[in-house]
Amino acid sequence: MKVAVIMGSKSDYPKLEEGIKLLERFGVEVDARALSAHRTPKQLVTFLAEIENDTDVIIGAAGKAAHLPGVIASHTLIPVVGLPIKSSTMDGLDSLLSIVQMPQGIPVATVTIDSGINAALMALQIMSIKYPNVKEDLILYRKEMEEKVLEADKNLRG
Repeated sequence: MKVAVIMGSKSDYPKLEEGIKLLERFGVEVDARALSAHRTPKQLVTFLAEIENDTDVIIGAAGKAAHLPGVIASHTLIPVVGLPIKSSTMDGLDSLLSIVQMPQGIPVATVTIDSGINAALMALQIMSIKYPNVKEDLILYRKEMEEKVLEADKNLRG
């Protein structure tokens, strides 16, 4: 089980770190790279060719124009999860719109701005189709979330 995490810039890593840790908790191998759709297009395409046969899902994280997830999707049939990164310009709305407005035929699943956790969870859900153990672990993960909320509710009510 393997997920490639490609960010447009190393400065995006803090938004991905928690999701990478979650993937690793689920036993997923993570190959994290900082490759730009605009500044390193040749290296990006080479990397995509290298991972074509051993990677289950790709998370593409980018800010501003955020073309990275779409460029990735145009070069592979591996499912791509786009993670919009909040930029200094438009609070991430520019990134969100760039990723979610893909042309017909080249889809990118898109998650919440700056949510590395949701990107990781979407990747895990996609992988759960192929790997039953991931599905079982996701069920347990959701149960843990439920228990935390119910405990917080209990504490709130005193």
